[in-house]
Amino acid sequence: MPLNLEPFRTLSSAPPLGPARSRGGNALVIALINNMPETALEATEKQFSRLLDAASGSNVVRLRLASLPEVPRGNAGLARLEGGLYWPIDELMKEPLDALIVTGTEPCATRLSDEPYWERFKALLCWANANTKSSVWSCLAAHAAVELLDGIQRRRLEHKRCGVFSHEIRSDEALVRGLEAPLRMPHSRWNDLPVESLWRAGYTLVSSSLDNGADLFTLQRDSLLVFFQGHPEYEETTLLKEYRRDIGRFLRGQQSHYPTLPHDYFSPAALKLLDAFQLRAQAAPSIELLAQFPAAAVGAGLANTWRRGATQIYRNWLALLGPPETAVTVPTNDVSKFRV
Repeated sequence: MPLNLEPFRTLSSAPPLGPARSRGGNALVIALINNMPETALEATEKQFSRLLDAASGSNVVRLRLASLPEVPRGNAGLARLEGGLYWPIDELMKEPLDALIVTGTEPCATRLSDEPYWERFKALLCWANANTKSSVWSCLAAHAAVELLDGIQRRRLEHKRCGVFSHEIRSDEALVRGLEAPLRMPHSRWNDLPVESLWRAGYTLVSSSLDNGADLFTLQRDSLLVFFQGHPEYEETTLLKEYRRDIGRFLRGQQSHYPTLPHDYFSPAALKLLDAFQLRAQAAPSIELLAQFPAAAVGAGLANTWRRGATQIYRNWLALLGPPETAVTVPTNDVSKFRV
């Protein structure tokens, strides 16, 4: 079934239709809290929409978009958020949903608890646990949620962990039903959650590897909380675009080191082109050089080797949500189980 986007302007201008689950009829009503910076805002919408559409099967999925208002935005980002497509977060949280997906964003502060959106994020986490059957927390959002839930703080890595990594499947959870190892998944992060701390706190490690740590893990509270340190929603050129962006930061003098080459992502022919460009960039860094980055030649050989696994995981997740009428609404946001 095709995925249906529900803009706030369209629904808010119509007569009241009752709670979200009733309003969806036999559809699953899911919200994407898109906190990505404005350069990636629209791309992230498309990535998750396409993944949910591919995974929906016989399910009808109605998708609502929102964002944490405290995330810093430029004029272009604010214009998109205020154009009627996105729901104000307070309006979105007035009624239960079947599920929620929350993205991360580029950090502003050294400590997550110092981020301007921290209190709002805390409230959203408590609300999601009480008012959805399940929620997905992606990358930095996973790090923030785990710190709030159990006091587990992420660790800074010496080098950026970027590329496509192969993982063992450590659990027989329904989320990975129909999948076989190795499970390939793209990652792009500067921080990591200690696997041993997750184990001790009672998280279920679903997929992981020795060199990449935890990939997918879960925690059952009032609802099922699902965490990804990686990015199953990424498309084949997303890591390439991020790599080019980071090269631009190096050429502008915004970072002192040349960016880490994405792991197990480029073909041998592409690596030769990228190595040659790196030598030129390091010898005479200048932002004008970025126009000569061989994006087209490198991108032509890329393949999405994780799409099957990503689609199956989200198909299994949608199946876990069940029919909307079976969803259980918890009447209050009980924060007593959280380290908040």
